[in-house]
Amino acid sequence: MTRLNPRTTPRHQLRAEKTRRNHEAALAAFTAKKAEIDEMLARLQALSDDHFNCPPDEIGWAVVGSLEHYAGLLRRITDSAFGEGEYDE
Repeated sequence: MTRLNPRTTPRHQLRAEKTRRNHEAALAAFTAKKAEIDEMLARLQALSDDHFNCPPDEIGWAVVGSLEHYAGLLRRITDSAFGEGEYDE
C-alpha cells in the first residue's frame, strides 16, 4: 500500500490511516503471543498427561514439591487472568 502524502492528505485521513496501521500491528502481536501461549499450554497438558514424566513408583516428596511450585506459578497466572486472589478487587 502507498503511504499517504502528509502535505496533500487531510489530517483526519492521516490519523485514520495511522490508527488502522497501529491496530493491524497490535492484532499481529496479539496473534503471535496467543500462539506462543497456546503452544506452552499444549506442552504442559502433554506433560501432565504423562504424569510429569514420573512413574508412579518413583513419586516422592521432591516430585510433589515440584508440582506445588508449578501450581503456584500457574495460580499467579490464573488469578491475574480472572481477577482472583491478590488480583481480586
